[in-house]
Amino acid sequence: MTKKIDYQTQLDKILNDLAQGSRKKQTLLLHACCAPCSSYVLEYLASCFAITVYYYNPNIFPSEEYNRRLSELKNFLPRFSPALENSVQLVQAHYEPHEFENAVRVAENPALADEAERGERCRRCYELRMTHAYEYAAAHNFDWFTTTLSISPFKDAEKINKIGEALERTAREQAFRAACECTEQGGNMLRTIPRFLTSDFKKRNGFKRSLELSSEYGLYRQDYCGCQYSMHYTSREET
Repeated sequence: MTKKIDYQTQLDKILNDLAQGSRKKQTLLLHACCAPCSSYVLEYLASCFAITVYYYNPNIFPSEEYNRRLSELKNFLPRFSPALENSVQLVQAHYEPHEFENAVRVAENPALADEAERGERCRRCYELRMTHAYEYAAAHNFDWFTTTLSISPFKDAEKINKIGEALERTAREQAFRAACECTEQGGNMLRTIPRFLTSDFKKRNGFKRSLELSSEYGLYRQDYCGCQYSMHYTSREET
């Protein structure tokens, strides 16, 4: 049996190493799906990094739900002291639901529509959102990248972390090849490769703390993950 990776221990080591290093905060792009999931993660990390929250979630259905979650996040950040005191920024990406449908390809495999969370449909959704966010982080020279997704007990932290690690590894390989080509041509190419911050934010009562913060700040907590398939699945489970 493959030994389960302790992502929390890995995160502890990274944060400890950063604390022993430069006093200047390194930058972190934090992909976020909603205010409740962001709450604990920001409380946990805002003193460690200069954070920009990145809202890219074309999976959310319908558009009214997307806008409600975005509005809640916008209203929450200025009221949340860890975000306010540490100058957390918010970037809103575009909303194109067809990008989600193209990524999960349910039309090609209808069985994916009826999956519970944590399955292949969800893995494809994680990959879409994390890839888009990582590309933004790379384009804007962030030192680190991660996502709030692992705070949910309904999300697969192993899949999330493997995607993040693969994104960093691929970026480094591409940068190395590009640097070699540039050197051969007599140039000098330097590029920031964001490191992926491993995490399992639900650990150490992270999810419980997000519930407490949601109650304290009166945050809207949705009753389904976000896509139309999760909404329909939740509705079936409740009947």
